[in-house]
Amino acid sequence: MEGSTEAEPRIVYPYQNVFTGFAAKLSAEDVNAMEKKPGFISATPQKILSLQTTHTPNFLGLYQNMGFWKDSNFGKGVIIGMLDTGITPDHPSFNDDGMPPPPAKWKGKCEFSASLCNNKLIGARYYEDSDDEVGDGTPIDTNGHGTHTASTAAGNYVKSANVFGNANGTAVGIAPLAHLAMYRVCSPGCSESAILAAMDTAIGDGVDILSLSLGGHSLQFFADNIAIGAYSAMEKGIFVSCAAGNSGPSDGSLSNEAPWILTVGASTIDRKIRSTAVLGNKVQLDGESLYQPKDFPARQHPIYFPGVNQDESEVDRYCSEISANAKEVKGKIVVCEVGEISNTDKGNNVKDAGGVGMIIVNSEEYGYSTRADAHVLPATHLTYADRQKLTAYVNSTNSSTAAISFKGTVIGDEHAPQVASFSSRGPSQASPGILKPDIIGPGVNILAAWSKSVENVTNTKSNFNVISGTSMSCPHLSGVAALLKSAHPDWSPAAIKSAIMTTADLVNTGKNPIEDERQLPADVFAIGAGHVNPSKANNPGLIYDIEPRDYIPYLCGLNYSSAEIGMIVNRKVTCSEKSSMPEAQLNYPSFSILFGPSVQKYTRTVTNVGEGDSVYTATVDAPEGVKITVNPSTLKFSKLNQKLTYEITFSKLSSAPSSKSSQGSLTWSSSKYTVRSPIAAIFGGVTRETEL
Repeated sequence: MEGSTEAEPRIVYPYQNVFTGFAAKLSAEDVNAMEKKPGFISATPQKILSLQTTHTPNFLGLYQNMGFWKDSNFGKGVIIGMLDTGITPDHPSFNDDGMPPPPAKWKGKCEFSASLCNNKLIGARYYEDSDDEVGDGTPIDTNGHGTHTASTAAGNYVKSANVFGNANGTAVGIAPLAHLAMYRVCSPGCSESAILAAMDTAIGDGVDILSLSLGGHSLQFFADNIAIGAYSAMEKGIFVSCAAGNSGPSDGSLSNEAPWILTVGASTIDRKIRSTAVLGNKVQLDGESLYQPKDFPARQHPIYFPGVNQDESEVDRYCSEISANAKEVKGKIVVCEVGEISNTDKGNNVKDAGGVGMIIVNSEEYGYSTRADAHVLPATHLTYADRQKLTAYVNSTNSSTAAISFKGTVIGDEHAPQVASFSSRGPSQASPGILKPDIIGPGVNILAAWSKSVENVTNTKSNFNVISGTSMSCPHLSGVAALLKSAHPDWSPAAIKSAIMTTADLVNTGKNPIEDERQLPADVFAIGAGHVNPSKANNPGLIYDIEPRDYIPYLCGLNYSSAEIGMIVNRKVTCSEKSSMPEAQLNYPSFSILFGPSVQKYTRTVTNVGEGDSVYTATVDAPEGVKITVNPSTLKFSKLNQKLTYEITFSKLSSAPSSKSSQGSLTWSSSKYTVRSPIAAIFGGVTRETEL
């Protein structure tokens, strides 16, 4: 940048921990000039990424004064770093009652008044958007998202938390005695340079967990700043949890898929906030809405359903411009299809156009996934199956009507946990030989702290909100990781991940296989290893550990250049001097096998963290079209922390399907423990029609 005449500083952020480099405002000419200088490695244009609980601790089996929650000391002494929209420091979820001082290793600071920090919120920093988006220069949250995720991970106890009287109870985070540090990188867009700068700072500050409820699209790891920052964090023993993304249910839609990151999908909980559409033919269709007015008349209102015939492409089925039809809308209950704009924006449009209520209906893609939103008018959100019933009724009469009634909070949905329709799916595009997502956790209708009152047509005010997304499931897993870190301070990030994955649940509360949004058994590209079970993760029996150096031959096996790998690991690497290995050889707690003509053999090493003298026997549930052998089929341990290795062979059978995938599992069982690894067998392209 020599010879620049601009007075404005060009360097935005220097980086020291994630790699040696900087973010700067450069013209194309500047970049061309820099490319000619000694020591230049690469320059990458910035991308802007997007943001992606009174009941959930109990739903996850965490109970006061007993079991794992108590045994882990509620995450005491662990520091969770949140990268998000900031935080509301005076929210009661961040009071420090019962909190010890932060560990002596903590080096962070508060970039607002020091009095706003305490033993719960021990740090808060702000990062200016280097794309010149106007920020307010403070870690204070004006959006709500960061306050919500932070309180989900580690919020303190708040009694009588609710939104409009619904979901009432004591709000508490998953690790209520863990410390929080907020790094505000989103306003609301999240610039890559700010994210990398925050990760760089957080590593130096001394966090134990990094939680990122944000992301973009799948990228090769050397071009993925989150993957780069997470690698440096992992090398220093920091566990990184990231949202899988909200681009489901399309296949291959997830991001944040590096194997040193825990990639988290979203699922439902067994709590619904019921509102019901009562049709003129007496049929009742149960949906959801957070806003439940007590004064809405129970009488029937005319229905206006612009998208009743789904093949009509010109109609405003999403209610994005419904005001243009105000004469048709006034005094009616309007039916709006999910998509294009948020559900609450649809309600605003309907209300402004004179509608008295709203029924949100799913397209086939969204299936049975519904959400309870803080609407501004009486509303309900119906499944695709109930949409079809509504459509049939509207088409059967010239005078269709409906009423909306409200039933409040209902506990006991036997389909929960169910994969949310929006939860992004595998397979990984960046590394298909690593099965992603890793895990699913609560991410639908999550009540947590909010930065401002959620107001409606009533005078009701609340500093909590109920929202949905993999942004909500990620901090649940960050909190679980904090509990495990507190209980097992010597466990590596890979060990914590392994414990979470190999102990995951596969059945719902109705004791049936976990389903996707279609109410069909969910495949491994939707649930990964399954649904998190924190108590089981605390005592997994065996773990699959990975040393940071083990990732280098894996990266060489991706055919990255030495310079590209150097971008990730922040040092010079020469693949010709390393033993390159295929993706599936990484000591990962799951398997994703891309079949060609050859038999594939891999080894795995497990560490005994259960009982010193123990014997484990292998049980194989082979995917369709695959023969699997395990050698040895019995592992005999004589002491704790002993490591044993087995070889697993995958052979494609002549009966194997030619253009789809199948799934299975390998389970090691002792008299006390069950250690399960999911297996994806990929024979060709993966489609939504793939039977797994």
